[in-house]
Order: sequence, then structure tokens, then C-alpha cells
Amino acid sequence: MSYKLSVIAPKAKVEAALDARDEDPFWDANIVLTGFEVDPDEPDTWRLDAYLEDAPGNGERRAVLALFGDNPPELIEEELPESDWVTESQRGVEPIRAGRFYVHTPDHAPSDEAGTRNFCIPAAQAFGTGHHETTWGCLVMLDAMAQQGLTPAKVADIGTGTGLLAFGALHLWPQAIATASDIDPVCEPAVIENTERNGIAMGTGTGEMAMLIADGMDDPRLQAAAPFDLLIANILAAPLIEMAPDFAGAVVEGGDILLSGLLATQEDAVRKAYAEVGFGLHQRLTAGDWSILWLRHGIPA
Repeated sequence: MSYKLSVIAPKAKVEAALDARDEDPFWDANIVLTGFEVDPDEPDTWRLDAYLEDAPGNGERRAVLALFGDNPPELIEEELPESDWVTESQRGVEPIRAGRFYVHTPDHAPSDEAGTRNFCIPAAQAFGTGHHETTWGCLVMLDAMAQQGLTPAKVADIGTGTGLLAFGALHLWPQAIATASDIDPVCEPAVIENTERNGIAMGTGTGEMAMLIADGMDDPRLQAAAPFDLLIANILAAPLIEMAPDFAGAVVEGGDILLSGLLATQEDAVRKAYAEVGFGLHQRLTAGDWSILWLRHGIPA
């Protein structure tokens, strides 16, 4: 059997709870969250569902309620038949468009619009389905990079989650070699499954992607794959700042770094850290409360 914890709350509170989950580096990846509108006639009423494969304990209940801060709403607990786990976890997760990319769950059909690259990413696997503003923003920025003539030969996606950003990079630059990594071991089987689902070749050659479990850049396989022409890191502001020297050291002279996972209020601190290692702002966009930064080596701060 699988289990679901649910909360009914205003849209703003559910979105804030999902953001709080994304900002928590210690969030239990076995608690899979989705948030969605309950009734089209009441667009401000949303539901947050937390899915677990085992019966929740007090720790899991507290973790979900803590996302809502003081005075959390009532928590509803439900036991689900095992066969309903995947179906339930996809519920309410609508497809999104990000530049030329269309990201959907298996419950939705791909787009048939010309020039669109479809990616099918189950929502109940790992972080990075494209539905969070930071992932959406990175896909949009990757598309903008290609339109502006960027042609990286070697790409790294650090903190890859589902592999989606590396997939997008390989579509834009099919002659590139991509290396994706994440600190969380749960991501590896999700990424492998998604490469098969989306026709992405795994390997270390042209047009292929290697998947590694690694803590930041401190891994001999990542170091051997470097230097990269483009490094993508959609994680959190604190590790982005901490790893600025490591990321800079892994990118070629004149190369590019794409950062997200930082709130707009954290942007100045992140940009300062990268200015100190020789990377200045080339382009930025915002998505909700989040900043997406395209930095380039050699640009003055």
C-alpha cells in the first residue's frame, strides 16, 4: 500500500509550501509533493498532496505541516492501493511550455506543434520536472542561449534531479557531450529511466549523457570530464555561493555558467561570489520569486 497526506489551503500558501520544500536541502526525497487547483470555479483553493510509499509517522506529518509555517491547516491522511500510486501522483500536474520545450507527465499527450521538443517526465520521481519556476526558467534560458549562437561542446548539469536540463541541452546542441550529476542517489534510476523514455543516449561520446552521483565537483569523474563550455547548476543559493570557485575552475576561459535555485533577494550575494572568480552577468530573467542567471567568464561585474 501507499499513503497520501493532503492539505487544502489558498493557492499562495500551497505555492509557498512547495517553494519551502525546494529550499530545504534536507527534504526527504521519499515524500513526493504535488500542488494543484481543486476546482476550476474556485481558482484560489488549492490542494497539496504528499505521497509516501510507507505509512507516515509523526516525523513525516510534521515535515509536511512545517512547510506551512505557523498555524498550518488540517492534515488529511489517506491509504492508497498500490496500483494507484503513479496515477495519483500525476494528478493535477499539467504540461508546461518553456521556450521550444514541452514537458508533460505520462498521463498527458505530447504536443504536436512544429518545432517543439517533447519531454515526458513523471512527477513522482525526483525534483526537476519543469513545473518549478527555476527549472522552467533554465529551459527558457537554454533556448535563449541557442538562439544567440552559443555552441558548447561540453555541458555539465550539476544537481540534475530528473536529467531534464541536460536533456534540453543535448537537444539544442546534439554534437555536445553532457555530464549530469546529483548528490542524491535516488536521482540515478530516475534519470536512467527518463533517458530511455525520452530517447537520450547514455555514454561519454558526442550526443550522449553520462550520469554520476557526486557531491558538488569533488568527484574524479567530473574532474576528468572538465573543463566544460557550459555549466548548469539549479540548486540553492548557499551551495551556489560555496561552490563558485569550484564551478569557475571547471569552466573554460570565456565559458558560461547558468545558475538558478536562488531567490531574487539572494541574487546580489550570488553574483558577488561569481564576480570574485571572474564571471559577470550576461543575461537574467525572473520567474516568480526566483532569478535565473546567465554568467560569462571575462564579463566585468
